[in-house]
Amino acid sequence: MFKKILLALLAIFVIIQLFRPEKNNSNDLTNAVTKKYDVPEEVSVILKNACNDCHTNNTVYPWYANVQPVAWWLDEHVKDGKRHLNLSDFTNLPIAVQNHKFEEIVEVIDENEMPLESYTYLGLHQEANLTSKEKEVLKSWAVKQMDYLKSNYPADSLIMKRRQPTKNK
Repeated sequence: MFKKILLALLAIFVIIQLFRPEKNNSNDLTNAVTKKYDVPEEVSVILKNACNDCHTNNTVYPWYANVQPVAWWLDEHVKDGKRHLNLSDFTNLPIAVQNHKFEEIVEVIDENEMPLESYTYLGLHQEANLTSKEKEVLKSWAVKQMDYLKSNYPADSLIMKRRQPTKNK
């Protein structure tokens, strides 16, 4: 009986390998944050090491991303990261949202919300664990970008508007 269960589990494992999520590998930089905002080399390196895999349209996948069900989990992880902040589509966002995303960068750094523990768990992606200096560099960069927006756009255009509830007829 145990042998049959083990064979069934092995068969299921082999079969699920055929169902792979689409890779997040677009090199389209048309609307990337770098197209509008100054991203110094020091910031670029930090973003590349700690942020880009989940927050751009170009993920560098580890070897285990080819094994199901891990690939499905990573796919959802990347989709969720891009839903919160996608540096590849950044300039497509309204100015108020761009400003708000810079505010959120400062906030998640201050609250140690990034990188997620699941990203660095068991010693994985150690380069994503930001030092105090790297955190300050990123925060300073985000604040500088907000200052740039404040000096180039009317104040009311930088404020997120509350959505009005839809009225049912």
